[in-house]
Amino acid sequence: MKRDMTSIFRGLASCAVFRGVLQTELFERFGNYVYTKECGEIERIDAYADFVAALYKGGGNLTEMVKKIVFEDENVYIKGTALKKTLDENILRSAKRELEILSVFASLTVKDFALDMDVAAVELPAFSSFNADMGALYAERLQNVDKYGYGIFSANVMFRLTDEREIEGIASADQIQLSQFVGYEEERAKVVDNTRAFIEGRPAANTLLCGDAGAGKSSTVKAVANAFFNEGVRLIELRKDQLRYLPEVMAKINGNPLKFIIFIDDLSFNQNDDNFSMLKAALEGSASAMADNAVIYATSNRRHIIKESFSDRDGDDVHRNDTLQETLSLSERFGLTVLFSKPNKQLYLNIVKELAKRFEITIDEKDLEVQAEAFALRKGNRSARAAEQFINSLR
Repeated sequence: MKRDMTSIFRGLASCAVFRGVLQTELFERFGNYVYTKECGEIERIDAYADFVAALYKGGGNLTEMVKKIVFEDENVYIKGTALKKTLDENILRSAKRELEILSVFASLTVKDFALDMDVAAVELPAFSSFNADMGALYAERLQNVDKYGYGIFSANVMFRLTDEREIEGIASADQIQLSQFVGYEEERAKVVDNTRAFIEGRPAANTLLCGDAGAGKSSTVKAVANAFFNEGVRLIELRKDQLRYLPEVMAKINGNPLKFIIFIDDLSFNQNDDNFSMLKAALEGSASAMADNAVIYATSNRRHIIKESFSDRDGDDVHRNDTLQETLSLSERFGLTVLFSKPNKQLYLNIVKELAKRFEITIDEKDLEVQAEAFALRKGNRSARAAEQFINSLR
């Protein structure tokens, strides 16, 4: 049976709840195709090929791409549901009707386009599709909005703040998993347990992961975010110089059903740093600096975070002791501090052996230990990072 493309496009054009969906390249190019109805065969095929080219960018399956676009759309329906608002009946009716229209569009096939243009399907670039009830799929999405999220937060695990102060997804984010680590199980378990409490709505602490470089502090935070993605955790990384924008970030995520780890890597301050007071306010629970659905995870190679010299301690401040305590106590404002110490020789070699086994490196164990120790000496220290670099050199 021949499908009426103009009627399908008319239905899409009438969408109000899912209006944002129509602004995407796929839907715009479908509209361009429909507008060629009165044109010649070549113009129609050209417009169709443009549509398929946009579809190929998303993987080549029309139904899957429509699902992704619809699920990522930030609209009044999903936002209101997430905030547990009572929505107007007209919005609910419109949403139901629009999802039915989107189901029809998502089920189009190459044959449908071939019949519409009166050409052979084999002459057209092919794509895949299948029948899907977008209404039922979206209802499931709404029921689990605290895990799936919506808008940009539905597609990515990790995000950054741009120089324009916009939150953007990190498409090439670190995919590291907790199962990839060797050693530091006790330290990592503390971070995992704290995150689990955060997800479950129990008291969770802002966390400082401190200690020697190369011990896996930053990787631990990223692995935890990856591990809890399907339970609604997202990570937003801020540079130290962006801490002044922390209240803006909190305002943007406040009320969102997801849980957010605000990640500050390699944290340290100089005296009189303006960002010091902003972080302090957030750690002390200032209403303007924190959101109920956010927790701060920071890493630092320094236990006390503030860089100070002996002259700072001998300064001319009348209340020198108060100033000193203010400087040293920032780390104490983190509810949980996890220390990642430099590995001793045995732990370092255990990490090397486990990684060698994982990557199927066949070498005499004694020889492996000697080479690993020599590598650490050349690096100047033993660390989990050094162990990984050594194994990579063998690979």
